Amino acid sequence: MSFQIILIIHILLALSLIALVLMQHGKGADAGAAFGAGASGSVFGARGANTFMYKLTASVAIGFFATSLTLAYLATNETDAKSDPSSIMEQVTSTIPSDVPMIAPAPSDTSDIPSY
Repeated sequence: MSFQIILIIHILLALSLIALVLMQHGKGADAGAAFGAGASGSVFGARGANTFMYKLTASVAIGFFATSLTLAYLATNETDAKSDPSSIMEQVTSTIPSDVPMIAPAPSDTSDIPSY
């Protein structure tokens, strides 16, 4: 249950991080201000580097990384109440009921194949 909740939070953080990054303008837009075309002599522009959007993006990114690590930890330490098969093939064969007939192999009649 906690895995699904964290996964939903992770997806919401990812979407909000994408939206926040797309709403911000790049450093290239303020690069002209550093060379005398604007009101400030700094590379980050007149407002500085720590605007509200920058801080919000950083906090959403930290939350995204935290949920990523939590999901990775929960995925690797997942255990079942019953015995957990170690391979995918064991998982498939353990879910097939015993009354299901197995498919017979195709006949191997190769008399019509020419030999060289």
